[in-house]
Amino acid sequence: MKFICFIISISLSLGLCAQPAVTAKQVPTNKKPVLVIHGGAGTILKSQMTPEREAAYKAGMMEALGVGYNILKNGGTSLDAVEATVKVLEDNPLFNAGKGAVFTAAGTNELDAAIMNGADLKAGSVAGITTIKNPITAARAVMEKTEHVMLMGKGADDFAKSAGCESVDPSYFFTEARFRGLQNARRNDSLKSINELVPKQEASLKQASNNDYKYGTVGAVALDSKGNLAAATSTGGMTNKKFGRIGDAPIIGAGTYADNATCAISCTGWGEYFIRLVMAKSISDRMAFGKQTLKQASNEMVMKKLPELGGDGGLVAVDKDGNIAMPFNTAGMYRGYVDKNGKMVVEIYK
Repeated sequence: MKFICFIISISLSLGLCAQPAVTAKQVPTNKKPVLVIHGGAGTILKSQMTPEREAAYKAGMMEALGVGYNILKNGGTSLDAVEATVKVLEDNPLFNAGKGAVFTAAGTNELDAAIMNGADLKAGSVAGITTIKNPITAARAVMEKTEHVMLMGKGADDFAKSAGCESVDPSYFFTEARFRGLQNARRNDSLKSINELVPKQEASLKQASNNDYKYGTVGAVALDSKGNLAAATSTGGMTNKKFGRIGDAPIIGAGTYADNATCAISCTGWGEYFIRLVMAKSISDRMAFGKQTLKQASNEMVMKKLPELGGDGGLVAVDKDGNIAMPFNTAGMYRGYVDKNGKMVVEIYK
């Protein structure tokens, strides 16, 4: 008996009977995947929407969610999921991105996009491109195939083509509905010069109607089964934009951001205000340093800070635990999600 105890004692001292140490990297992460999308915010009223058009928007969002979530539920990465999801929205002319991009004042289409990986904080974006079918894929190519974060204009087009992204003739982006939108925006701009001649209330209404041309973006955020977050945003920008204007969508930290320690965010709205607030990164920082929840941080930024400056819009977000936030302070926002339980929902109005 004494001999047996002696052997056990020696074994324990040498670690021969102990269980092998398990490091954090060896512990499998088994998160339930989550995907959240948006298709733009603005004055989206049910009274101004035909049943057929409403159904088309919902079908477009459902298709995008289905493609992205299929990647996630089969063990794919959040990065692959958000890119694939946004590509579906870029190919749908209903949304202001890719095929449905709005027109600049010069009658052209200039597209912006960004993507970010929350696992390593790598990011890529493109701005003002004109010949790449899916700008979000070009943004990912910048992230993975260059040492840069943002490329713009012809250089970005040339790089994306050399990286294997599908290029198209600029005429691909022409849609009759967006061209009519440009004509309407031009007419509204001409009203500005006479605003001082009409009652103040009427002038403000005319200005408000013009603000709607500042909206229109698509985006996706995702949490995958390994606990990695990613965000992607794509847009045709602002109708009737001039002088090479760039909004928040391709600016990392403003319209797009992802960090595994906090959340992934994609924004939509009046971009200039999102840039000034560094919207997406501010929400992440409130969570990291202010210990706010995703809901608290996003609501405070979108529902308080944004309107205080005079801006409006919304965003979609998911945190590291799979919690979802979709705040907006406009009349509507095209949005949808697949939650931790696999429930799929799409919504439009407030």
